Amino acid sequence: MSGLPRYAAMLATAGALPADSAAWAYEVKFDGIRAIGYVQRELRLVSRNGNDVTAAWPELADLAPAVPPIVVDGEIVAFAADGRTSFAALQPRMHQRNPAMIRALTRSVPATYLIFDLLHIGDRPLIDLPYEQRRGLLEQLGLRGPSWRIPPRLTGTGADVLAESARLGLEGIVCKRLDSPYLPGRRSPLWTKVKNVNDQEIVIVGWRPGAGRRAGRIGSLLMGVHDETGELVYIGNVGTGFTQAMLDDLQARLRPLRRQAPTVAAPVKDAIWVEPELVGEVSFTERTGDGRLRHPSWRGLRPDKTPDEVEVPGRADSALDS
Repeated sequence: MSGLPRYAAMLATAGALPADSAAWAYEVKFDGIRAIGYVQRELRLVSRNGNDVTAAWPELADLAPAVPPIVVDGEIVAFAADGRTSFAALQPRMHQRNPAMIRALTRSVPATYLIFDLLHIGDRPLIDLPYEQRRGLLEQLGLRGPSWRIPPRLTGTGADVLAESARLGLEGIVCKRLDSPYLPGRRSPLWTKVKNVNDQEIVIVGWRPGAGRRAGRIGSLLMGVHDETGELVYIGNVGTGFTQAMLDDLQARLRPLRRQAPTVAAPVKDAIWVEPELVGEVSFTERTGDGRLRHPSWRGLRPDKTPDEVEVPGRADSALDS
């Protein structure tokens, strides 16, 4: 990435629809992997946790070269048969690093890079410009190819856009203030995500053995998040939403992480504890009064996230709220 500065992704805060709808732009909340793209003679893709993931997505390589060079922000997604982005469909590709397998997966599970922000062009950083101006400059670049494009801005009031996203079965929307700068590495309510479904990133802290068809295997995963003090706390277990392939993969990944002592206080007698190193994501119906997740369902591992990023809702950086 010679000649281009490194940028961390700006993050959205979960919240409600803005009251002053006209001051905001609206985008679909895509269900994929966030990646900053450095486009020079070649493309480099860097995940949210700073890992170079370029090799995993060879179909995006032809986004380069770019003259002048640019830095963009976007989401790598896979589309299901119904046209919606599918996190489950993306799962086989998120962990794969074998070149032959990657080439095969580009045919069976093709990826698309949805580019929604422009952070740098030539020798000029753009992050201090308002979102509306950055978006206009991005659209002038005409970035559209077989595996990348700029998703459309959504028109209408926030309430109308959210209602339409729910009707289409989408995860939700992201609201971005038209005058907002890009704040690298910061979570700010200048970008607000409003969801139609609940989801939560979790740290796997252990598992419970299965019974019946899952005898001798994982029955459920024990989940933790960091509370307001930074301590890892137990928020329940998840035992649904798994495919057999997912369970086999989890068993292989968790076996070498086993430990004797728990890392959270949990009323679980038959737990097999692990080092809190793997991050996953679940969907759920609601939170109970004691912070547990009701009816959680497994969505998949998140190799693009680190355990220290997994927090209870509301523990966002609010230093720039004003």
